[in-house]
Amino acid sequence: MKRISILDQIKREGRTVLTEFEAKTFLKQEGIPVVETRLSRTQKEAVSISQRMGFPVALKISSPEIIHKSDAGGVKLSLKNAREVKVAYHEMMETIRKKYPRAKIQGVTVQKMANPATEVIAGTSKDPQFGPFIMFGLGGIFVEVLKDVSFRIIPITRRDAQEMIQEIKGYPLLSGYRGREPASLSALSEILLKISRLMERYPEIKELELNPLFAYKNRVLGIDARIILEGE
Repeated sequence: MKRISILDQIKREGRTVLTEFEAKTFLKQEGIPVVETRLSRTQKEAVSISQRMGFPVALKISSPEIIHKSDAGGVKLSLKNAREVKVAYHEMMETIRKKYPRAKIQGVTVQKMANPATEVIAGTSKDPQFGPFIMFGLGGIFVEVLKDVSFRIIPITRRDAQEMIQEIKGYPLLSGYRGREPASLSALSEILLKISRLMERYPEIKELELNPLFAYKNRVLGIDARIILEGE
């Protein structure tokens, strides 16, 4: 019997937006490294997962109807022990229930806090004329402030990926500017290639974004993920 993919399940539910947990689960299955993230249904389960995962952790609300989790009060970061997780879980659920009383809540994700690194973004969208394209640039808040990004039409080659990385003005930050730890350019290139192949393999994906991606000296790790499917 053919296994039903996460994307098929989302479409069967009549949805086009994946939750962050669903997006990370899908990307992990496709070989794209993402930070360890588990879904909890109760406060007790969130504490248990946190203890097994190891502190510090982050809690995030998981709902297909709440896209901007931070603005909604649905994100709690750098929780250092079980008590902080309990308090954060309670406060988050109280806030969300007041702001979104009718929202369908899947649960709360518990995410391992990753060591800081240079933040980059990799994303895709579709142009009506040229089709799917891929974007790369400095991530986090920098992508909105500096708009330092490069683009290519999908599919891309390894050379395309390398050129995309080198084209951005922030490239010196990735190559070890003023004693900063250099990022793995080969790992960044591989991520861009994997995303390009993913868009070819799953044409139902309308938009995909990994922001931020933490770029370390020997690997790349997706911290937050967003996927939107084509509508009817």
